[in-house]
Amino acid sequence: MRTPELLTDPVFHDEDAARAYLEEARWANGRFCPHCGSTDKTAPVGGPSMGPGWYYCSACKDKFTIRNGSVMERSHIQLHKWLLAFRLMASSKKGISAHQLRRSLGVTYKSAWFLAHRIREAMRDDNPAPLGGADKFVEADETYVGGKARNRAYKAPAPKKPVVSLVERGGRVRSQHVREVTAANLRPILVAEIDKASHLRTDESGVYWTVGEKFASHRTVNHSKKEYVRGDASTNSAENFFSIFKRGIYGVYQHVSEEHLHRYLAEFDFRYSHRVKLGVDDTTRTMLAIKGAGGKRLTYRRTRQQAQGPAAA
Repeated sequence: MRTPELLTDPVFHDEDAARAYLEEARWANGRFCPHCGSTDKTAPVGGPSMGPGWYYCSACKDKFTIRNGSVMERSHIQLHKWLLAFRLMASSKKGISAHQLRRSLGVTYKSAWFLAHRIREAMRDDNPAPLGGADKFVEADETYVGGKARNRAYKAPAPKKPVVSLVERGGRVRSQHVREVTAANLRPILVAEIDKASHLRTDESGVYWTVGEKFASHRTVNHSKKEYVRGDASTNSAENFFSIFKRGIYGVYQHVSEEHLHRYLAEFDFRYSHRVKLGVDDTTRTMLAIKGAGGKRLTYRRTRQQAQGPAAA
């Protein structure tokens, strides 16, 4: 299909062009009803009162548009602005703030904030295959988000939020926020997310010692002694990912709440796992995010409740 190479492309400014592009992207294998899944009983329908882009399914007797069955459902933001937001978030290596999205799209801050979270939901991998495999190396490392930062503009301390990332050398990354970095917390993550035939590489932390026996091999480097590479043992790939992640969190977003940290991790994981070095350009990355929007919903109420805690309910 035609791909928009520049932000001057009509799909980012014209509603009809954006709708046609999204329909071609989401319905590449044929139009289907998001309510019942029917593929052969749908037809265009509508009139002046409904506007363009409506379809009717004679199987379940319900109407739908390209928005239904995706993170765009029940959104009043125009489709060409959705496409531009997808492109900006997919192509910004360190992310793009809701304030910048507000200015670029011409929407309110509240709309930009919620739109960004829904795109992060689209970037989340629904059915991730295990990392690594035979003759492949996977690095596991942890970092912390928040806490006191003497060299940043804001000085107020905040609770540190632990993050563990599993990085397949020359491949994908998978990150999770954990309450505490302990062997008990990390063991099920490593066992579930990494192929047992992989070679595990970590630092000297004792949380990896026992679970390391589950893999083809486990080698470590001793960072406390300023050892960063020994043979094929290193966590440099994980450190590289952390550097990108933290530049985005502290330089672009500045603060991320614990309730939403997993969404930002999904965003940075997505871009890193579909980076240029793996042959994925900005256009292809945007398309992958759009395709990931299908079958997902994220309501504003649910998102705000997560941010504010149980009291918000």
